[in-house]
Formats: sequence, C-alpha cells, structure tokens
Amino acid sequence: EVYFKNLSKQKQKEVMEKNGNNHKLRVCVATCNRADYSKLAPIMFGIKAEPQFFELDVVVLGSHLIDDYGNTYRMIEQDDFDIHTRLHTIVRGEDEAAMVESVGLALVKLPDVLNRLKPDIMIVHGDRFDALALATSAALMNIRILHIEGGEVSGTIDDSIRHAITKLAHYHVCCTRSAEQHLIAMCEDHDRILLAGCPSYDKLLSAKNKDYMSIIHMWLGEDVKTRDYIVALQHPVTTDIKHSIKMFELTLDALISFNKRTLVLFPNVDAGHKEMVRVMRKKGIEHHPNFRAVKHVPFDQFIQLVAHAGCMIGNSSCGVREVGAFGTPVINLGTRQTGRETGENVLHVRDADTQDKILHALQLQFGKQYPCSKIYGDGNAVPRILKFLKSIDLKEPLQKKFCFPPVKDNISQDIDHILETQSALAVDLGGTNLRVAIVSMKGEIVKKYTQLNPKTYEDRLELILKMCVEAASEAVNVNCRILGVGISTGGRVNPREGIVLHSTKLIQEWSSVDLRTPISDALPLPVWVDNDGNCAALAERKFGHGKGIENFVTLITGTGIGGGIIHQHELIHGSSFCAAELGHIVVSLDGPECLCGSQGCIEAYASGIALQREAKKLHDEDLLLVEGMAVKKEEVVGAAHLIQAAKLGNTKADNILRTAGTALGLGVVNILHTMNPSLVILSGVLASHYVNAVKEVINRQALSSARAVDVVVSNLADPALLGAASLVLDYTTRRIY
Repeated sequence: EVYFKNLSKQKQKEVMEKNGNNHKLRVCVATCNRADYSKLAPIMFGIKAEPQFFELDVVVLGSHLIDDYGNTYRMIEQDDFDIHTRLHTIVRGEDEAAMVESVGLALVKLPDVLNRLKPDIMIVHGDRFDALALATSAALMNIRILHIEGGEVSGTIDDSIRHAITKLAHYHVCCTRSAEQHLIAMCEDHDRILLAGCPSYDKLLSAKNKDYMSIIHMWLGEDVKTRDYIVALQHPVTTDIKHSIKMFELTLDALISFNKRTLVLFPNVDAGHKEMVRVMRKKGIEHHPNFRAVKHVPFDQFIQLVAHAGCMIGNSSCGVREVGAFGTPVINLGTRQTGRETGENVLHVRDADTQDKILHALQLQFGKQYPCSKIYGDGNAVPRILKFLKSIDLKEPLQKKFCFPPVKDNISQDIDHILETQSALAVDLGGTNLRVAIVSMKGEIVKKYTQLNPKTYEDRLELILKMCVEAASEAVNVNCRILGVGISTGGRVNPREGIVLHSTKLIQEWSSVDLRTPISDALPLPVWVDNDGNCAALAERKFGHGKGIENFVTLITGTGIGGGIIHQHELIHGSSFCAAELGHIVVSLDGPECLCGSQGCIEAYASGIALQREAKKLHDEDLLLVEGMAVKKEEVVGAAHLIQAAKLGNTKADNILRTAGTALGLGVVNILHTMNPSLVILSGVLASHYVNAVKEVINRQALSSARAVDVVVSNLADPALLGAASLVLDYTTRRIY
C-alpha cells in the first residue's frame, strides 16, 4: 500500500507535467434535476475548493428550469455556483414521445454550448434521458466523459439509458463493488473505473446531528414529532405507465387509511407524471389535513426529513440508496428499483391489486429503526473523485478501449506481446527448501530454481538475493518481463511493510525481518510479502477453484496446517495480521500438544508432523508394519508410512487417520459457522486423504444451513509459488486508489 501511495503521488506529478504545469483541468458539470444535483453538488464544491487544479463550468437543463418542479436551479445559485448556461430542453407532454422530443431538443442545443465552453471533461450523472443527451453530445464532440453511478441495476428504461451512457463514457465512478464488477463485465477498462462510493453520502453521514425539529415543523406542522410521519416519493414507470399510476392510486388510498402526517413530493418529469398529479388532486391530497404536497425540498432539509421519518414509501432510488444511511424504514413499491442493492431497512412490495398489501407493509415498517447501512458509501467519495480527476492524462488517446474477453486463442501480432510475456518472480520459503520461479500471467511456471533453505538469516537472505538476480537475468532469455517479486513464507507477516513479524519453528532466525527493502533495492522491482496460507488462497482465487467465487476458504494440509480466507473477493488479514491461522483452531481441550504451545489444535492432529509422531509411536511398538511393507534402517518413518499401513489393513493406523480427518472436519465446521463460505478448498499433500472425512463430519456436525458448502481438493500443482506470483500479478495490472 505504501508503495502504491508513493506511485500514485508520482503519477499525479507526471500527469501535471504532461498536461502542462499551468494547465487547469476544465470541468463541465451538467445537472438536469433535483435528484442528480444532490449527487453532483458535493463534487462541485470539491472542484470549486481547488482552483489551482480545476476550472468549473455549470450547465443547467431539464426540469431544473420548470416552474411545476419548483425552479430548482435557484438552489444551485443559493449554493453560490455561477451557472454558465441555462438550456430549456423539456418538451411538455404526457407520453413517451415527449421524452424523445426532449432528448432531441437537448441534442440540438448542446453543441453550441460545448463549442463555447470547450471543457476537458464533462461529468454526467446517472440514468436520466437528459443525461443520455449530454453523453451523446460530448462523445460526438470528442469531449471526455466521467460517468457517476454507472454499473448499477434497477428496473425500467433507466437501466438501458445508464448502460448506454457507460458505453459512451471514458471514465467511471461507481458506488458499490457489485457495480464495479458489472462495469468490468461490460468490458470497461479497469484502469478507468474508480470505486468511490456515492458522493451524496459525504453529506449524509455528517448531517444527522444538525437541528432538525425546525425543518420537520416547517414542512409538516408544529405538532409533528420525530418518527411519527411519512415521506412519500413516487415516480411514473415509463415501461408500464398505466400500472404505475394504478399503484400510485393504491399508495395514496393506503396512506389516507393509515392516518399519519405525510409529506408527498411531486413526481419527476417522466412520461405519466401529469396523470399522477391529477390522481393527487382527484383524491384531494393538496388540501387533506394529514398531507403536505410539495414540488421540491432542498436536499439539506430533505436529508433531515427522511433521517427522522417513521417511514419512507415510494419507488425513488433515494429510498433504497440514501435512506439506508439512517436506518429509516423504507417501503419500495413496484419494479422501478428492481435489482438495486438494498439494506435490511427496505421492504419490497413488487405488485399490489388493492391497498391492503401496501397498508399491511406500512403497519409492519412504520416507526421501526434499522441498523445504518453504508452499502453505497463511507463518506469519502469526493476526495477519491478529485484524486481520480487529477490523475487523468489529457495526452492519452481519446478513443476508448474495451476489454473484451478472449473468444479463442489468437497469436498476437503486437510486437510487445511477441517479444515479452508479463511475468512475476515468485519466491517460496519453506521449512526445507527455498524456491524461486518465473511465473507467467496465465500461471505457467516458465523456470524454477530450488536450493536447500539455509539455517541462518544472513545465508538465507544472501541466497534469496542471488537466486532472484539469477532468475531476473534468465527472464530476459525466455522473453519474460518481470513486473515484481512476490514472496510466500511461513509465519506472521505484515504485508503492508513487507516484514516477517514472527516465524514458525520450521524456519529459524526469521522474525522481525524486512524482506521488501533489500530485495527491491537489489533488483530493483516492487516486492510483496505474505503468509504462505494467504498465498495459497490467492493462488486459488486467480488460477484455481476459487476463481470468480466471492467467499471461500483454503486449508493447507502439509507439514503444518495453514490457510487463507477470501471474503467478498478480498483476502482477510485481520487487525494484527494473524487471520486464517486455521491450523490453530482448538477442537479438543485435552488433545495432543501443538508446536504453538497450546493443546488440541487441528495441527496437533492432522499435520504431517502430527502423523509422523503417531507413525513413530506405532513403529517403536512394532505395530506399524504389516505384510507388504518395509522400512530401511536409515529411512525416517513418516506420514507416508502411516497412510500406506492404513491402506494395507492396519486398523491402528487407520484409526489415527480417521481421528486426524475428524479433527480437520471439526475445524472446517467451525469455519463454516464463523465465515459461512460457499467453498472449502483442501490443498497440500494430505488433502486427498482427508476430503471424504471432512465431508462426513460436515454432514454430521454442521448446521443444516451450512451443509451445502462444496469441499474440493485443489488442482494446483504448486499453490505456494502461484500464490506468491499472484501477489504481483493482481496488483501491478490494476490501479489502486
């Protein structure tokens, strides 16, 4: 992380030099309605606060300029932003054709504005038809586009518009990891995707402690208390207008019956909005004593209203996104937000024929308080976005590149690919051997070197450097370009600093050792270091059974027992870098002594050392050998002899292996009940001997909800080296912020 922070600073410096030290990035922010301004305003404030880097031009269009929607451009002026251009682009109408005509009108008017402004980059938000006109105009006029909130999934035509803007945009700022994965699946360049979180959360997460009672009284009346009112915001669904209007009627009927003070906001400008307004007036909502109908509420005040409401109801994205930050109950109606990620505060009513279903949902949700959700942000989106903007090199080619998956194996005609293959130097520090390998991006071990691991620190470090230098020189001869060095070692490792904190007893003189500095100085290449169990998990994630799996656990069954945990596609290190010490899960309070000093650990039962100990006991008592077996005088009795004896019918040897398999299985059950992975991968020389025993214990001991887990044996020939290589390959081929 330290390495990449320094690299990022250097990159920004280089970009400033390339763009010209005196050149400020000219950013055009175009806002179409009250909803997108709430997301864009925090970015605009951030840009305005750094005039040494940016010039800001604000273009206002769409429903901002319509009186029926509160002339919301005034709140932009109140925020002290200079509006460069106002474009009246909304064609009045009640059907889908009006939206198409509005897009056409925007396309006619925008070229003149963009020709005058000549921005370096245009920031476009979301999935509205106005935003599609903006993105289309900018793309055709060779203006770079930064799209906010791409990759998300919802219902209606918004999905299609959002993804269309994604294909036009050059850079992407997304709010959730799922959205990021969707963008990658849509063949967008990972280097141009920033997972920042939602900009509105920067304001949301600092807003709740402000004075709110005066705001509640202003909009709902002096007699209203917190958690005793409802906020309703429902929009037409353009792909099924009639049904959405019917749903709105049922919603109003249910709210009237529920008899709580309710703030109703007018719908947006989509086709069908006028019919929804007519429904409100037909039911007398604007004059009903329990209702307050408004065209617009300033975002700062709206935050306070939903934060302290007893419930929010409707189909606005605000309900499933922003409101979760406060734990306010939400009732999401219809299909408009189908596919959105939501917190547990959201109750979905997909369809309703009568008001009863909606009324029942109100009775279930009203007045509850849920845990606050941060699915869409942590309050630090704007600093990340500004940093991302500063990193944009205007001298890079404007033409987008799409990262299509390979359809078939082609022979590349690019000279760089012909001449060299991107690779990593992988180092595996085992208890016996020290191995260095050149590993390609596809996981092929191009060349491997093996030496006995020296006993002293000085000799070991000298040998590592010698082998790495030799391998790096050989890489040139085999047409490999080394991107970095990855080191897999036993013990507790601080991967941020590249330091071995504490070693296992198998590797002597190997505590408080800085591996990164001497190796990166000698080569020079970036160096990553991690625990061998974590490396095995990374190898499975990149090359093995764990590829594409969100949550899985790898268990190494070898001389010792180790492992690694992948949770939400990321490796878990823990607060003091000792997560996934799976070999030291205690499965018996009075079991055999473990090398760690405790008793009853999995490693004390199921490791190679433990099986060797039991094999020696049987051999010393002449109870190991059976017909068909022989042990030479100089031969050391080990786990392999125990396994052979069990296969040949030695019941005592078989019982020892069964006990070891049961201990390992109980450890896996504990992992299932703690992490709930969908996959457990057994790796190492003993894995195939334990897999059936582990499955039996899971079926016997695990909770029924956890038994569906897959337990498989790794198919990787060398997970330690492949994991060390993946440390390099995973991080040198993507941008980190």
